[in-house]
Amino acid sequence: MMLRYLAYTFAAIWLLHAFWPSVAHAQTAPAQVSQCQAIAETLPKATFASFTPAAATTGQAAAGEVTISYLGHSTFLIETPGGISIATDYNGWFRPEAPPTVATMNKAHSSHYTLTPDPAIRTVLHGWGDDGEPARHDVVVGDAYIRNVTTDIRSGAMTMEHDGNSIFIFEVAGLCIGHLGHLHHELDDSHYRQIGRLDVLMVPVDGGLTMGAESMSRVVSRLRAALILPMHRRGPPINAFLDMFGDDFDKSFATGTSVKVSLRSLPSKPLIYILQGV
Repeated sequence: MMLRYLAYTFAAIWLLHAFWPSVAHAQTAPAQVSQCQAIAETLPKATFASFTPAAATTGQAAAGEVTISYLGHSTFLIETPGGISIATDYNGWFRPEAPPTVATMNKAHSSHYTLTPDPAIRTVLHGWGDDGEPARHDVVVGDAYIRNVTTDIRSGAMTMEHDGNSIFIFEVAGLCIGHLGHLHHELDDSHYRQIGRLDVLMVPVDGGLTMGAESMSRVVSRLRAALILPMHRRGPPINAFLDMFGDDFDKSFATGTSVKVSLRSLPSKPLIYILQGV
């Protein structure tokens, strides 16, 4: 009788240990993990080299192509393999043919946002905090994971508004795509750690409305994305920006307003690619 009692007791204990972890795990949703930040957070002063096509696809199946189209000013349309469309620094003036699924915005100037977006846009992400706190986005929409890194903006002649701008990062099809927004200052190590690796970088090249070409070129060189897409050009010719980069960067003018990019097609040497309309 005693042996049978002990056997039942041990069986009950074993069942509790066997099934309790799986029940608890099933009730806890896993947090989204950034593939672009995976290494960055552990290397405080690293400069991140972009993937070469060979390195990017080793042991991986092709994840599909992303189409990036320049609509005007700082607005690009990013179209994912899963059918999600994202408009950057959306202001309502430069619109795609159909309302985008997602619109990101910054508020340095009215040309970078609208407070009356098309109601058909499913997700609107402000680059500034609406509640007095910094904007914090960590959103999955279809096959796109979207997050942000806040920076400061000029709010007057001699003052800066903390966290008034966001660098938005879109992780799609294995690619890390970054849009600098209306960046007003050089980044520090904490920004680079939060950003991590970028394969595609959208960068303002106005030479002063955001910040000077030399300062912006240092940011671009540090991020060292494989594909660099200029935007927000007002005033100086594009060559004023291109001249900041030596032979370790290729430069090319596109024949259209769009580019298709995938892990396989990333250039092995950083390419500054000027889409038509810039």
